[in-house]
Amino acid sequence: MYFTYGKRTKNYLLGTGFFVRKRIILAVKRVEFDSDRMSYIVLRGCWCDIIGLNVHASPDNKRDDSKDSLYEEQE
Repeated sequence: MYFTYGKRTKNYLLGTGFFVRKRIILAVKRVEFDSDRMSYIVLRGCWCDIIGLNVHASPDNKRDDSKDSLYEEQE
């Protein structure tokens, strides 16, 4: 297994990452960490590229401004 992880906060909260099996590691074209809450991976497929999105969303009991900033970021 290959693991990539990025864009974490100073106190090691949040952050996103991907586990990739060794047999498909050559299919990985790109891994991007847009923020401490959102990242994506692009894999080379047979007919087209495959994009996997990883988003760390706040639970319902968190402040509304925290959730609003995440939704604005996704847009």
